[in-house]
Amino acid sequence: MQMEEFTMNKGLQLGGGGKSSRSNGFSGIKQKIFAFTLAETLIVMGVIGIVSALTLPNLNSSTGEKETVAKVKKIYQNLNDALGRAEAVYGPYEDWFVDLGISDADVTLRSKRVAERLTEFMKVSKDCKQVPNSGCFTSGKVKLITGVESTNEYENLTPSQPPYNIITADGTSMSFRTIDIVIDIDGPNKGPYTYGKDIFVFELDLNYDGVLAPNGMSDPFKILLRNVNPKSSRPAGDYAAAWIIRFDNMDYLKLTDSSGKCPNGTTISEANPRCK
Repeated sequence: MQMEEFTMNKGLQLGGGGKSSRSNGFSGIKQKIFAFTLAETLIVMGVIGIVSALTLPNLNSSTGEKETVAKVKKIYQNLNDALGRAEAVYGPYEDWFVDLGISDADVTLRSKRVAERLTEFMKVSKDCKQVPNSGCFTSGKVKLITGVESTNEYENLTPSQPPYNIITADGTSMSFRTIDIVIDIDGPNKGPYTYGKDIFVFELDLNYDGVLAPNGMSDPFKILLRNVNPKSSRPAGDYAAAWIIRFDNMDYLKLTDSSGKCPNGTTISEANPRCK
């Protein structure tokens, strides 16, 4: 079989307008090659850098808030599951304290009893019990949602009625003090240590018929908003878990004034509890 011979064109021909034309290896057939100049490449890279700088902080913030919402909801579910299991063993919650009064010793025993019965059905990595400064909760200052420093009552700084502190298997600090269960989702060694950002409060109260609920869960929307709005006249942030459970977001951190106005000009409400 006879092979047809092709002539290879090794020459390079330049076209107009900065475009080059190169032989594709077959005689008489040419292909144009387009390319960016160095200046054009640098400009494109600069634009990409500017866009990234503007969008990545918002993206990271949104992702972080979603993770916090998911973790708070998971902890809430785990606490209620532990309560249900404990009641199956020890009887109804409202009967756990019939032998206790209101003295400091009785309050201390109440905290211990709640903690031990609930954590029996939880995965605990460290049990600090009611021993002062055992490292289960930050020993430094904690902050209100406004950033103002507040008294840290959780690393046993109330010796007459010490809380019972643990760290769960996922790294969450928990402090049991009478009817309150305070959590720090970042644990004792990192995070802003701030109500409404990484510190959240739940309650075990007979007013809820023995059901564990976020602090402020049954309060009207107006009171809930005032407590989680960093721009309000009376913010603390200890109702933030109730906001997260009810509305599945942390948009209260975005509010720009005491009325609940969002950066986009809308005003947050019970019917529309988001800054969208």
